[in-house]
Amino acid sequence: MSDEAPENVRLIGGEMLLWSDASGMGGVTDWRGAALELVRRMIPESGRVLLVGPHPRVLVDEVVMRAPSAAVLLRSYPDACALGERHPGLAVFCGRLEMLDADEPYDLVLALDGLLRTHSAEAPAAAWSESLGALGDLVAPGGRLVLGVRNDLGVDRFIEARPADRECADDQWAPHGFDPSYPGGPEALDLGLESAGLSVQRCYAAYPDRQAPRSLLSREALTFDLPEALTFPLSAKGGDRMLVADPLRLTRLVFRHRLGEELAPMWLAVATRAPRATDSVPAVELPLGLIEEGPALYELTPAGTRRLPGGEEHPIPAGRVVEEILVEACAREDVMTVRDLLSDLADWLETGGDVSAATDSLVFDGERFAAVNPPWGPATQPEPHVVLCRILWRFAVRLLAAGHHHPWPWPLEADQLTLTLCGMAGRACDPGDLDRARKLDAELGQPAELAEHAPTYRDLLGARDRLADQLTAALARISRLETKLSYRERELVRAKAKLRRTQRKATAYRRTLGYRLSRRLARPRKVARRVIRLLSG
Repeated sequence: MSDEAPENVRLIGGEMLLWSDASGMGGVTDWRGAALELVRRMIPESGRVLLVGPHPRVLVDEVVMRAPSAAVLLRSYPDACALGERHPGLAVFCGRLEMLDADEPYDLVLALDGLLRTHSAEAPAAAWSESLGALGDLVAPGGRLVLGVRNDLGVDRFIEARPADRECADDQWAPHGFDPSYPGGPEALDLGLESAGLSVQRCYAAYPDRQAPRSLLSREALTFDLPEALTFPLSAKGGDRMLVADPLRLTRLVFRHRLGEELAPMWLAVATRAPRATDSVPAVELPLGLIEEGPALYELTPAGTRRLPGGEEHPIPAGRVVEEILVEACAREDVMTVRDLLSDLADWLETGGDVSAATDSLVFDGERFAAVNPPWGPATQPEPHVVLCRILWRFAVRLLAAGHHHPWPWPLEADQLTLTLCGMAGRACDPGDLDRARKLDAELGQPAELAEHAPTYRDLLGARDRLADQLTAALARISRLETKLSYRERELVRAKAKLRRTQRKATAYRRTLGYRLSRRLARPRKVARRVIRLLSG
């Protein structure tokens, strides 16, 4: 980057000359395919688009490529210069949000990272409501605003061990938790947008966390009892974070109690400004939900899901996720349930079940299994017992890595546990089958990741409590055995003393005159008896 700013970069005041929000994207929301699909549907064919705050590079490039006229507002001078050089035709404003004086309002304003990075350290930070008012003034009549808002009471906050008010980033000099105007829930967010002259068209709950949301569920979709096949994949991954609780368990409870919107890690609101009477606003069909599963993107429909782009609609299968059933059975040491479920799973695979299935991507309604996503597999069909071995190996890896309790010895390794589970399913497998199962797993491109399932702090506390109970029971048994041993030792000492007294009495008796005379008088009789026996024989 040159010392001089590119021609398309304009300084408006309040810019941060030596600060960069893009360095490592520390704390900046990493929006991916779901947000890209939502933004694509709202970019006007003829109109102006404004991006406020830092956004992922792929999202900025997508907007610049599709929008007829685009502009960006950043507070970081180095980021603005880099963006201006990458897109010479893009208008880049550098400074505080309150300092932006737009010639004309914009048909679409995107602030997916929120409002926290629209002010600088050069001046006191404006209240959230004031920043929202300044942002709302940039929306043209009939235009739309897409605003991201992080939830201070999101489910991801409860699993993170580090303090939530300061996320260990240099830009957290003024935590927004001290701002009374910051929305504390969906209703407060709606009121804030209405006070800025905007009406909420649709509000999405973003999952699984505030750092990299990959699923958007609308308020309308969350009012229903969502199937487990849909909500199970929405838990935050552990990664290198310090976790207090299991993300999967906590997220499952959130959806079971229908608190998916209130406890969402982040909200993404789509709001509109009322059009003038003479304006004609093009209709935009907003999805009920968008869900990412690896490289695939699915749209939530009233009747199920369909893969984008152009995929067919499929109903969401009913039932419980197989992995959750197995984990609960293992925690109860219910070996019978595990054996019956694994036997049914083996029968299903032998009758044409999904080759690419796994315990975390299958649901069971008590009678039949169903894949969460449309099945796909390798070019050549492997043998059913190898497929079963792969499924159980993935489950064994996840079970042991997460530190869950199970009925088998703790030192058991994943390979040994896999062979044990195969035997419980009634399909004996050997180490050769296990090697083929691992090769199949690699071919399907779904490796079992250990790092994402490290034991959480609560799991470690639970394991410590179990070990403490076992140690207490062992110490109590040792104490009982020591008491019994002390009693036996006392009995042995008394027996030895009694034996010594008896021996002393016997020695004294052998020394008496009567004993010696009886011994001598008894000898002739013994000799006579021997002679008589010889003569008579």
